[in-house]
Amino acid sequence: MSETLSRREALKRTILACAGAGLAGACFPLCAEAASPLRMKEAQFYEKLSGNRVQCKLCPRGCTVADRGRGNCGVRENRGGTYYTLIYGSAAAVNVDPIEKKPLFHFLPGSRAFSLGTAGCNLHCRDCQNWEISQSRPEDVDSDNLQPDKVIAMAKSYSCKVLAYTYNEPVIFYEYMSDNAEAGCKAGLRSVMISNGYINRDPMRKLLPKLDAVKIDWKGVTEDFYRKYCSATLQPVLNTLNRVKALGKWLEIVYLVVPTVNDSEADLRGMARWTKTYLGTEVPVHFSRFMPNYQLRNLPPTPIGTLERCHDIARSEGLSFVYLGNVPGHRYESTYCPKCGKTVVKRWGFEVQENNLRDGKCGACGRAIPGVWS
Repeated sequence: MSETLSRREALKRTILACAGAGLAGACFPLCAEAASPLRMKEAQFYEKLSGNRVQCKLCPRGCTVADRGRGNCGVRENRGGTYYTLIYGSAAAVNVDPIEKKPLFHFLPGSRAFSLGTAGCNLHCRDCQNWEISQSRPEDVDSDNLQPDKVIAMAKSYSCKVLAYTYNEPVIFYEYMSDNAEAGCKAGLRSVMISNGYINRDPMRKLLPKLDAVKIDWKGVTEDFYRKYCSATLQPVLNTLNRVKALGKWLEIVYLVVPTVNDSEADLRGMARWTKTYLGTEVPVHFSRFMPNYQLRNLPPTPIGTLERCHDIARSEGLSFVYLGNVPGHRYESTYCPKCGKTVVKRWGFEVQENNLRDGKCGACGRAIPGVWS
C-alpha cells in the first residue's frame, strides 16, 4: 500500500527502523526549511475570462473559478484574474522509497526513488489510501519548502537514481513536478509520475518528454464507478493511458481491487481486454489489495483468493505480466519469462532478491522482457 508520512511520522519511523538492523524501505527524516504553507507561482493551462474569472485547463474538470475562489482540487486559486498554484515547493510527504513501492516493476529494479507529494487531489476517491493529504487544503497540511534545486541535492545525497511524484496526485502540482523533472534530467536523474491519469491532453503531451515512466491507477472500468466512487469520469483516464503508450513512455497500471465494488468477472475481463486491445499484451498490470480506509472502512480487505482470480483472468485474456500488490511474499510479486517460465526478477515485498535479466532479456532463454532496465 502506498504510504505517506508527515515530518514527525517520518522521524518516528526512522528511529524505529534504526532500532532494527537491515529493514528494507526505511523512511528518512527529510526536513528542510519550514515556511508559509502557501507557496505561490502562476499556474499553467488556464484561460482568463471576463469579470476576473478564470477557467482551468489542466484537468477534465475544467473548473471556472471566480476571483478569490479555488478549483476543485483546493490548491489553485484565482487572485484578481490570475490563476496561481499554492503548493509550488510545498512538500507534505517526502521519503526515499524502493522503486518497487510505486509500484514500478519493469523500471530500474532495486533502485531508490526520492519521492515527494503535496496536499490536494483532483479526484475524491472513497477508498483513498492517502486521504490525510490528498483530501486536505495546503493550509491544513504540514509541509517543507523544497524548491527544485534542493530536491535534486537531497536526492543525490541519498544516492537516488529516480525522482517520483507520488502520494497525492501530481497533476495538481503540475508546475512543481515539471520543473523538478526538467532539473532532474539535467542532473542525470530519471523522473516517474504516479498518477490517477485525470489530466487533459495538452498538459500531458507537454509533460511526457520530461518523464521516464508513468504509473496510472485505473480505479474501475465503468463511468458509473468513477462517478460514484471517485466523483469523476472514466474516459479521460483511458485517453491518458492511450496517450502515454502512443508517445512511447514506459507505462504500468495498478488496479486496486475493492471487494464487491470493482471485482466482478465482467469488470476484470473488460479491463484486461481493453488493455490488450489498446495497450498491448506486455504492459504490466498490478492488482493491488484493498485495505479498509477513509470512507470505505465497512468493507473487508481483499481476499487473497480474489486477487489470484484477478491474476488468472488477466493471464487468460492474454496479458503477459500480471502482478499482485500488498501481499508480501506471494509468488505473483515476481516477474516470470512468458516464453520459458523461469523467474526473471524475484521479489519479496519491495525487495528484489534476484535479478536474472541479461541486457533486458531472460537469462535462461534470451526472450526480451520489456521495460527500462539500465
